[in-house]
Amino acid sequence: METNDMTRLNLLGDSATASGGGCCGGGACGCGHGAAEAPAAADATADATTAVDASEYLVTGMTCGHCVASVKEEVGAVDGVQAVEVALVKGGASRVTVQSAGPIDETKIRAAVEEAGYQLA
Repeated sequence: METNDMTRLNLLGDSATASGGGCCGGGACGCGHGAAEAPAAADATADATTAVDASEYLVTGMTCGHCVASVKEEVGAVDGVQAVEVALVKGGASRVTVQSAGPIDETKIRAAVEEAGYQLA
């Protein structure tokens, strides 16, 4: 049975952090990866047909494809995560959708996002 029920979390309010973060420091990308804009929604990192739980998080500070790749890598490494999709919003809160076979502890997702250099919004 498929479910489209998405859990939305906004733990720190609607405003983006002033300090930015990640490889770009909240501004123009200095890492060279920002030259090519990331797609609006990246492909899933695993077969989403087996996922039964999807959670959505808002992440601030991402400005380029390298930022997206960093978040996908860290969140994808959390036990139980089957797929990660990111809809990049430069200068705003990007939507990160995590698919899994069951609920994932939000603190693990928060820690993974922070390890990548960003914050949940």
